[in-house]
Amino acid sequence: MRIKLLGSAIGVATAIALGAAMVPLRPHISIATAGLVLVVPVVAGVTAGGYPAGVVSVAAGFLVYDDLFIPPYNRLSVGTAQNWAVLGVYVVVMLLVARVAAHLKDARSDAQRRAEEFARLFTVSEMLVEDSSIEELLETIVNAIWTAFELEGVTLLLPVDGQLTVAASAGVAMSEQDLHQLDPESGMPVRVGVTGGEPGELRAVALSVMSGPLGMLVLRGLPASAGDRDLLATFANQAALALERTQLRAQALRSELLERVEQVRRDLLGAVSHDLRTPLATMKVASSTLLDSEATLSDADARELYGLIDVQTDRLTRLVTSLLDMSRYQAGVLGVERQPSAVLDLVGEALAGLRPALDDREVNLEIPDWLPAVDVDPVLIGQVLANLLDNANRHSPQGRPICVAAAMRGDRVALSVADRGPGVPGGERGSLFDSFVRFDTGGRAGLGLAIAKTFVEAHGERIWLEDAPSGGARFVFTMRVAASEGRLG
Repeated sequence: MRIKLLGSAIGVATAIALGAAMVPLRPHISIATAGLVLVVPVVAGVTAGGYPAGVVSVAAGFLVYDDLFIPPYNRLSVGTAQNWAVLGVYVVVMLLVARVAAHLKDARSDAQRRAEEFARLFTVSEMLVEDSSIEELLETIVNAIWTAFELEGVTLLLPVDGQLTVAASAGVAMSEQDLHQLDPESGMPVRVGVTGGEPGELRAVALSVMSGPLGMLVLRGLPASAGDRDLLATFANQAALALERTQLRAQALRSELLERVEQVRRDLLGAVSHDLRTPLATMKVASSTLLDSEATLSDADARELYGLIDVQTDRLTRLVTSLLDMSRYQAGVLGVERQPSAVLDLVGEALAGLRPALDDREVNLEIPDWLPAVDVDPVLIGQVLANLLDNANRHSPQGRPICVAAAMRGDRVALSVADRGPGVPGGERGSLFDSFVRFDTGGRAGLGLAIAKTFVEAHGERIWLEDAPSGGARFVFTMRVAASEGRLG
């Protein structure tokens, strides 16, 4: 109503102002020209207040036209039939102009409203394709409805353990009394849907899909227009689809994660059982032979069996220790404790721990004494060397030596362990260091190499395989030079 009054006032004021402005020019302009100028207040009134304001503007223009431009002037009487015809044509034409202008205004308003509706629906479409978490989606839904439809408050409830719980809200939050009102046994029913009701009251809109209800939107207030209420219902349906999609995606991710965990568990059991089987079997045979009261063993045979048990026990201890350290590092519990270390000392300590397993195997060292100290965790790098030496020992023919060499490669010290074994087939090299991988050909991959790669990469370095010049495989890894300029011999 206020808009109509404002438009009428604008139309009347414009008609009076234009009439007063044209009075000095009256001797020089025709009656038709004055009538054309007085189209302006009609258009102004319609634009500001709609068709009713346009009708008022036509009446004001008629009076100004008759009083100021139809003889006799300054009187509302009309002198001739021709002037009556002029006034009649003016009224008819102006009413048509008002009607056309009103239609154009309504069409423009309708187009603007539809553009806003499309923009709101586009917001929902974006929610359907965005890769967001459930929490982010819930916040997006309530904020989009709250701002787009100018409601007092929007709350989204989701079922948790059989009870509807507030998951997200925007605007005026729900009170405990409001939540109690949603209980079917409260005796205070809440209107369902987006039709009817009083302004500001609570109403519930179900978020449902074909598989069933997902949750509930609780709105405080509704849009004024029926079109916006229909759009709100569509918006709620689209929001339900977006919520279902996000929930299904989360379930799929959980299923994929569980499947990966199960696969890792199977691979771990397979790798551990493979790497444990040989030492356990050796220890079992040796201990059973020693315990056999009917077995006749010389002192040398008994010492050999005790030696086997000792060697395989050390091997199992190294394997379990390395595996536990790798798990602790991957879980973020174990850190890399760096300190300057001499390369020759690192190799010497690893060889000392493996000497029973190496037995009489010859190990050639090609480590210059001028090499700088390296900045490493000696415990972790010691386990890397132990695994590489054990791997070389198991794949080298009897009587063939192992070569451990070190040299500068750029700004890094590269340490290598080479054997004289059969090497590694090309098809197995891509997965050689993968965790818990075993090859059908009985290849080298397994816990030892996977652990070595983990500890080397923990230092920010890399490890790789090369073909040894004299045949066999050569595993190489790099170490950073210590910051101090001194040499550790």
